[in-house]
Order: sequence, then C-alpha cells, then structure tokens
Amino acid sequence: MLAERLRGLAPSCGPVRLVGIDGHAGSGKSTLALRVAEALGGAPVLRLDDFASHERCFGWTGRFAAQVLEPFAHGESAVFRPYDWHARRPGRTRTAAPAPVVLVEGVGAGRRALRPWLSLLWWMDLAREAAWERGRERDGPDLADFWDGWERAEAAHFRADPSRPFADALVQECGEGYVLRK
Repeated sequence: MLAERLRGLAPSCGPVRLVGIDGHAGSGKSTLALRVAEALGGAPVLRLDDFASHERCFGWTGRFAAQVLEPFAHGESAVFRPYDWHARRPGRTRTAAPAPVVLVEGVGAGRRALRPWLSLLWWMDLAREAAWERGRERDGPDLADFWDGWERAEAAHFRADPSRPFADALVQECGEGYVLRK
C-alpha cells in the first residue's frame, strides 16, 4: 500500500519521484529508507553521508545538485564518489539509475535547496537528544569527538534551514513498524 502511494506521486526530478527522509542524526532514517526501498522492490537509496565530509558536514548541496539532481532531471544516471568516512577521502565511483522512486536519506534531506526537487518529505519524529544518544551509542566511543562537533553543526543547520515544518508527514517508530502522521 505504501509502495503504491509512493509510485502514485507525481515525478519531481525528471522521471524520478524523490522522497526525502530527514531528521536528527541517529533518528532511524537509514533503517526506514532500507525498509521502504525493500517494499518498493529494491528502490535506490541515496545517503547524504556519501556527499558530506568531515570538513563539509552540510556543504554538499552543490555536489548533490550536479551529480544527482541534474542527471535525474534529464533522465540520466547519477554518478558520484561516496565519501569514505574512515579514509577521509572519496571512495569508489557509484551509479544510481533514475528509478521511478529514489529515496534520499540523511540530515538535511529536506533543506531549502532540495525541497523543490522532492515529491514527498518525511521527518523522523524522534527528539534531538534521544536521537543523538542513539547515534553515539551506535558509533561508539571512537567517534565521541566527532559527535561533539556534529551536534553543534546539526543544531546550527536546523536553526538556519529547518526541515521539520515542511515535512509532508512525521514518522514515528513503534515496535516493529512505523506510524506516519501529518
């Protein structure tokens, strides 16, 4: 049912229906995107972590536009080199075809510059502190210093360019599933 609703949306970027999944780091965006992709029969998932870097946590908009939005708008495949967070440099080239539905997940997926390209925007509705606690637990003590800087950067990002007020639905985890509410 959800898959059919997403396929029924109007294309927003060439032939593609881009679905943004935004929320605080650690809120469950990646897990939701993988579940929705599976329900869609293997829809591509673009992770904004692949476009960000240690030096440019939120400075990825131009790169994303050039490597994803522009090709999709012309019905062409996106070609990009995901950032390797351990090696601190771009990794191997990846290609994403312009599928009927493409999920874009990550902090900032609903930012001002991307919203015109989205068919739909979901916000993972988990309080900032709870999400960050989950993220820190997931990433372990080796990334504690990164998280200290990240929390400041994310808070500043959402103060300057909030996504939640523009979400088409708020998504809450509940047990084994999700509840979408307006």
